[in-house]
Amino acid sequence: MMRLAYLAGGAISLLLGLVGAFVPLLPTVPFVILAAFCFARSSPRLETWLVGHRRFGPHIQAWRSRGAISPAGKRAALFAFALSALLGLMLLALPWSLIPLLVALVGGRWIWTRPSQ
Repeated sequence: MMRLAYLAGGAISLLLGLVGAFVPLLPTVPFVILAAFCFARSSPRLETWLVGHRRFGPHIQAWRSRGAISPAGKRAALFAFALSALLGLMLLALPWSLIPLLVALVGGRWIWTRPSQ
């Protein structure tokens, strides 16, 4: 039963990652890394395919070996956090407008401190 849950989670994550390749502000690589995690517990064949993928494989391998994020990935994530925080400040009333700002500060700091690929 758990194997099926991980397989479904991997498929959904991979689908979200593929959508994120075309939709602004929806991340791609974190969903692909999550898909690899799920496939490692459900389908070794799919995990091997994903880790060996020419586009996504290097990101997964860097994350697994060093917890590293590419500089371009860091810039994109920090830009998305900043844009979300700015939109929250502009469109939401206090104190709700501070929630996106807090999330951006915490998440952005975490991403900034990860090693670079």
